[in-house]
Amino acid sequence: YYILHPACQNGDHYLGDSEGSFHIIKGNSCRRVTDLSTDSNAVVYKLHPNCQGGDHYFAAHRYFYIIFQEKGTLRVTTDMNLDSDAEVHTLHPDFRDGLYYWELHHIKLFGMCFSFLKPASEWGVEFCHAPYLGKDRRTAVYSVHPDVLNFLPGGLSVTKGPAIGMWENIKTIKNDSNTPVTWQKRITKKVGYNKEKMTQITHNWKIAASASVESGQLAKLIAKLQFSFSAEYGGSHVSTENERWNEATEEEEQLTLNLKPHESVYLWQYKLGLGQESVLFCRDLKITSEPNPPTEVPLPPAQP
Repeated sequence: YYILHPACQNGDHYLGDSEGSFHIIKGNSCRRVTDLSTDSNAVVYKLHPNCQGGDHYFAAHRYFYIIFQEKGTLRVTTDMNLDSDAEVHTLHPDFRDGLYYWELHHIKLFGMCFSFLKPASEWGVEFCHAPYLGKDRRTAVYSVHPDVLNFLPGGLSVTKGPAIGMWENIKTIKNDSNTPVTWQKRITKKVGYNKEKMTQITHNWKIAASASVESGQLAKLIAKLQFSFSAEYGGSHVSTENERWNEATEEEEQLTLNLKPHESVYLWQYKLGLGQESVLFCRDLKITSEPNPPTEVPLPPAQP
């Protein structure tokens, strides 16, 4: 675990080659470095038009592989700036919807092998590899362990359930009398992060003592990311950076309300969860005169 150099942050795609370099694709340009934490030996080059706009990029044996999922093609080239020695292959339909692609070296019985993760089906998320992505032959398929899924972007939506944002009614106040009343009381609300639930995902992880992040902090970062993803990846597309990510605690808040005869008001608190589990209890309350929950989302949209 290390901090990316500022020049190496916010890339669209990251890939490593067999020469020990890392390539960071951002838009239509690529930055090549030998160390992502120091930006060592940085070289920036323009992607050839044929190499732009790929959905997945990976490299092996001095070749770069670019997958265009909508076209259903795999482009192979030795240079993404010049598009040298380019070949285009049609992807087999079963191999077009992968979430991640990479190449493994010399797997027993397979030789050179392409590997990829397929999204959840009736059999769950599958890890597959095959010697050629153009034909569905000699393919090996394995299920992915939940501990691995929890670490992958979007994986919590599979193991826990998709992100859900909802308003919870924490208090209903009624004036059943025929005269106006002033209601003044302290209400209790839970604010913060359900640390106990989220750290369960890290119980089987082994984090080196030299690592600069502990398991609880890592679980928190993964949860934040999950909420920021689009619905396609089981997220809510909201930013929670300004919310309180300390361990959840009970807080009191003083309220004074003037109620008309036979008037009712409803107190709502927004929370985010994964599946059936509540994860983040937001700070702000909303008061309405209707028993139906508010429709607006009180959190800003996640930045792309």
